[in-house]
Amino acid sequence: MGNIDLDGVEDVFEDEEDGPPPIKLGICAMAKKTKSKPMGEIIKRMLLFGFVKIEIFDENVILNDPVEEWPLCDVLISFHSKGFPLEKAIEYAKMRNCICINDVEKQWDIQDRVQVYQTLKEAGIETPRYIVCDRSDCENLPEFEEHDDYIELNGEVFQKPFVEKPVSAENHRINIYYPSSAGGGHQKLFRKVLNRSSEYCTDSAVRKEGSYIYEDFMPTDGTDVKVYTVGPDYAHAEARKSPALDGKVERDKEGKEIRYPVILSAKEKAIARQVCLAFKQTVCGFDLLRANGKSYVCDVNGFSFVKTSQKYYDDCAKMLGNIILREKAPDWLSIPRGLQPELLESVQAGMTPSASTMLELRCVVAVIRHGDRTPKQKMKMEVSHPEFFNIFKKYNGPTLGKIKLKKPKELQQILDVARTLLSELQSGEHTEPIKEKMTKLEQLKVVLEMYGHFSGINRKIQLKSLGNKQPGALQLILKWGGELTPAGKVQAEQLGRAFRCMYPGGQGDYAGFPGCGLLRLHSTYRHDLKIYASDEGRVQMTAAAFAKGLLALEGELAPILVQMVKSANTNGLLDNESDELHKYSGEVKKRLHDMLRSDDDPSSDEFVDQMIPTDSISMKNSLSKMAATPLAWLHKLHGLVENLIVYIEELSEEHEKSGEKLKLYQGEDISLMLERWRKLQRDFKHHKTGEFDVSKIPDIYDSIKYDAQHNVARLKSPIMDELYETSKIVADIVIPQEYGIEEHEKLNISHGYCVPLLRKVLADLRANIDNPEEQLTKLDPSFVSDVLSPGRHVRTRLYFTSESHIHSLLTLIRYGGLCNADDTQWQRALDYISRVSELNYMTQIVIMLYEDPTKPADSDERYHIELHFSPGAKSHKDDANFPAGGGFRPVSKPNSRDEVERYHQLISTEAKRVKKLRSLSLSRDSRSFSYSPQLLVSPPETQDCSPTDPSPSVPLPEMCRLFQKPPLRKTRSSCSWRGLESRSRDLCGSPTFPTEPEEKVAESERTTASDEDLADISNEKVRRFLKTSKKYKSAPHPSSNEEQTKASPIARRTAGLESNMSSTRFPLAENILRLRLQGNVEGRNK
Repeated sequence: MGNIDLDGVEDVFEDEEDGPPPIKLGICAMAKKTKSKPMGEIIKRMLLFGFVKIEIFDENVILNDPVEEWPLCDVLISFHSKGFPLEKAIEYAKMRNCICINDVEKQWDIQDRVQVYQTLKEAGIETPRYIVCDRSDCENLPEFEEHDDYIELNGEVFQKPFVEKPVSAENHRINIYYPSSAGGGHQKLFRKVLNRSSEYCTDSAVRKEGSYIYEDFMPTDGTDVKVYTVGPDYAHAEARKSPALDGKVERDKEGKEIRYPVILSAKEKAIARQVCLAFKQTVCGFDLLRANGKSYVCDVNGFSFVKTSQKYYDDCAKMLGNIILREKAPDWLSIPRGLQPELLESVQAGMTPSASTMLELRCVVAVIRHGDRTPKQKMKMEVSHPEFFNIFKKYNGPTLGKIKLKKPKELQQILDVARTLLSELQSGEHTEPIKEKMTKLEQLKVVLEMYGHFSGINRKIQLKSLGNKQPGALQLILKWGGELTPAGKVQAEQLGRAFRCMYPGGQGDYAGFPGCGLLRLHSTYRHDLKIYASDEGRVQMTAAAFAKGLLALEGELAPILVQMVKSANTNGLLDNESDELHKYSGEVKKRLHDMLRSDDDPSSDEFVDQMIPTDSISMKNSLSKMAATPLAWLHKLHGLVENLIVYIEELSEEHEKSGEKLKLYQGEDISLMLERWRKLQRDFKHHKTGEFDVSKIPDIYDSIKYDAQHNVARLKSPIMDELYETSKIVADIVIPQEYGIEEHEKLNISHGYCVPLLRKVLADLRANIDNPEEQLTKLDPSFVSDVLSPGRHVRTRLYFTSESHIHSLLTLIRYGGLCNADDTQWQRALDYISRVSELNYMTQIVIMLYEDPTKPADSDERYHIELHFSPGAKSHKDDANFPAGGGFRPVSKPNSRDEVERYHQLISTEAKRVKKLRSLSLSRDSRSFSYSPQLLVSPPETQDCSPTDPSPSVPLPEMCRLFQKPPLRKTRSSCSWRGLESRSRDLCGSPTFPTEPEEKVAESERTTASDEDLADISNEKVRRFLKTSKKYKSAPHPSSNEEQTKASPIARRTAGLESNMSSTRFPLAENILRLRLQGNVEGRNK
């Protein structure tokens, strides 16, 4: 047995009376397996049965001796691993006619992935869609074609992302290929080496030698589920972080990969039974993928044990012992086919109501704008050449009326046409008349040839039918730019880290605190996370970078994007822009154009009332800064643009003469920058009529904000600051008004944008009430002992979108009648929003749903909602009118060092008391004991605090109840504002406090069966073993270390800033991109 300690176990039953001969159980496997800790733990327990005698075959005997000389046995456990002679084991089983726990012949099939999938298909078990590329016969090779974003095998198409698996199950080099829209490349999966299980490679080409299975990639939100069966009636499941996510293996103190037991649904238990029977493997492990509301089996591993669960060892020994008795000695014991119910049904330990006044966070819904991007640019042109119409027809344009082209192959077709037409125009030789303008074709060609490769992330083309207006022409709209910058990735990643502070145990500290409560919550599968993004590349990359920071992931964004971010463009969730909406907003923009091109006095009451009927404070502030008529201000803005163009032209000429190349941000060429500003100048003011196009003001502001943030040090232009200030004043008026001038217009336009999103948000909130037990990857509390609150489960839904949806959603919050207009607290919140002039990058609107477990289930006061808001990243220049204010922190936090000490003493005393109670009065039926960890997290000051502006609890019957005032304690601090610069990661932080996301429950004896369950067992010592098990202690998560467990877990955390009213409960959701606290803040650790 090697290093397995069985001292004293073999002789337990030596004094038993004479009876039938013991059943001989032979274990035939490689020494590495038979001497492993899991095998040793299970053998120890099985020896306690007494009627089983275990014989472990020596590895030298297995490898070198003939099967005739192998030890005799009645029951055989034999399984294949590297170097094991499976043929000899099959021969031995046939010769001795022994009962095989795992069918040895069927293990040949498990080594062939094609056979595995065929067996699963015959058993009716769902697998991902797959196809086999068999290159074993050189004379009959399959028809295989590889394209940029898909492969075609024997006429069947597999779009990226897809998985490439070697046919041999012994080959673990699996590749996952990503589409160009996600950055391309592929992830290499391999057997764990130290702390790595995969790595990202930029090469996108598939392997051309060898036979492979290609299957659809299943988005599992970064989680893999491993299922372990012991007979058809028992299944244990564990979840781990997917190796394809970032390739980092999380290990415990013993070096084992961290996995947590999770609950299987009834359907998944049925799948486990089917797998066990189909492959004739009593002890069997397989991989389960949970995706798109279904469960798929993607691999079957054969004989597998759970590595660290003591309860699993107990259950496995019992199950194997019963199976052996049932087969070899059915008359000895009357054992039912199904073992104890607790082995087949996972008991979820909920939170027991207690005297604590703490609320449990149940759901977080956030709508977030994308990060910093390059300026968006657009060109429109009319095309009438037959080649453009051919492309339009090819993609079903006549039926749809318009088409979008984003894929490399599609863009290449447009580029080929542009090159051909330019070549014919230059040579003067063309068969068809060319009506397209040469300048437009040249710009089309230049933009499509940028970067030297195509990617749908940064360029797209629309072709629209002009209908009866011009039946022989199409409108081509080319859009480029708008890419997420490195600064935008930093913003998103840092905000993701800061967002952890919104969760229990976050404590408001995100910098340098790896054991944050959200990470603990997520790693223990008590956090259901779904991330959605619109189809814009910058939005999707923002979502991936945010997820990287939120979950402390490593590596490239492409694997995170493919696994974690769901595209929301299929149902208009985040891309809902109907033709009717454009028509309505077009009318609003026309009115806005007329008002801003007037010579009226902007300070007159009549103009202000006409321009700002909603009394927006920020727009009135901007209007007051306009020291001229609107028309004169537009002339000033146009003049500044012209001056900047002249300056850039002179700078370009200087560098050309010196031969020095000016390096701009993101490698932009100065000629492209010059063309960007020239186009803005041309589009802003018509060269013939002299009329201004007010719709170009946001583009001018967008462009100067980008250059002032990223290129000011390179250009060193004295004009940039003035141009920025001038454009911002008018942009702060134009941009909000584009979504409606009067209240009813704003509501109508917002309704057109946000109805699908609002329905989804409402469904997210209601799911916590109507369907709290839906199929999720949830922690199974019956198998864990190192998680303080196993019943806690938080649902998070993150929606990443563009500025239009943020404006629309905020409009519905402001004017949708969510609260009584006479509510002073609500009015202070609306006043704060009214003072915000710009919804910048990373703007957040966050809804947090809390449950009060002390209230009856049908009470309107059981659920409470908080609404959080942050206007996002600050620009490079301070805004004197920005509504700065002190933050709040919840009353659950100790406010002084003495209170912290008293709090720790309370926790220690309570833990000792609970441990004593458990040791004295714990029932033998483990299901009858319910322990509430809330007693350990209730702080001493909670009972003393009350809201500064009390109001009754708000129920959740409809979406309009989105506001609630929980107990608060105000804390004042001096603060200043600073922005996020692209070259710095030094983002502002929040106050830090002693923290600990989770605290380990004290060890106690665990019981696994009651007397009633074992009434049919006659042997007293067997009954005693089946009834109890030894103390055990599972390996904790790395975050549960000694130092961290000294501090208090906080069950409810509201992080970030709030508005500067004394009792306003309208906080900014962890405004980490804005706030820097100065000096010694009360409660901060020195």
